[in-house]
Amino acid sequence: MLTFEHMFPHLPRNFLKWFLFIPISPPSFSFFSFPPVFGSPESMDTKVISTGVRYTSLPDSYVRPEADRPKLSEVQDCDDVPIIDLGSEDRTSIVQQIDNACLLYGFFQVINHGVSMEAAERMQEVAHEFFRLPLEEKMKLYSDDPAKTMRLSTSFNVKKETVHNWRDYLRLHCYPLDQDTVSDYCKQVRELGFRLQELIAESLGLEKDHIKDVLGEQGQHMAVNYYPPCPQPELTYGLPGHTDPNALTILLQDLQVSGLQVLKDGKWMAVKPHPKAFVINIGDQLQVTSSLKPTCT
Repeated sequence: MLTFEHMFPHLPRNFLKWFLFIPISPPSFSFFSFPPVFGSPESMDTKVISTGVRYTSLPDSYVRPEADRPKLSEVQDCDDVPIIDLGSEDRTSIVQQIDNACLLYGFFQVINHGVSMEAAERMQEVAHEFFRLPLEEKMKLYSDDPAKTMRLSTSFNVKKETVHNWRDYLRLHCYPLDQDTVSDYCKQVRELGFRLQELIAESLGLEKDHIKDVLGEQGQHMAVNYYPPCPQPELTYGLPGHTDPNALTILLQDLQVSGLQVLKDGKWMAVKPHPKAFVINIGDQLQVTSSLKPTCT
């Protein structure tokens, strides 16, 4: 049985500057085919929710106060998040499109980005294999310690929260990393991240290396988010509204389901997965570094 223990050695700590997120599925759906096992909140005696059990009702620790619950009926489809073709030979046009996207959205999508789809698909297969592992195998990596370079955990800050988020995640530092599948993917995504930083700098009228020089040696961090089927999605979140504290988030969405939403002009908009595209989110560090105005959450 494949385990992540032999795939990833103990990695040195790095200060995080940007993340990669791979959402496996949104709160109300599951991408995986688990055995048809059902359970009640009382049977939830593990630290994670990716147990293969489909709960018939939401455990109390996940139920948000009424005023803080998702308003699913108010979420609108967002069909106009910019899709920028990085393969275009017109660099000036790319820079202008990024400038407009950063100012109006804080989000955009990129295609022809230089990351091979084969590497992305292999990375997703590895993620799928991990969450298919028996619970006892996954729990060998469980930790609530954010200082650990590789860990399985749940929610966001489970020790301090009064209400939990309906998600599990595998988080690891992936620079430096020498394991083939993950390393190949992370190296390509890292190059994309640096390329985007150059384009964003140019869109601000700066030298292309300005952001890289200001941020210095940049670590890289990956989170594989898994959202099991939620019995009552109207009562909880996979993740609540937030901004990313890092510099740049490069997000690979699951094409079969959607879960990403952005707050635009006071309204939550659902971002549909686009084939062969990454979603790019401008994080807090880059906004501070470049004085970009926050536009979306």
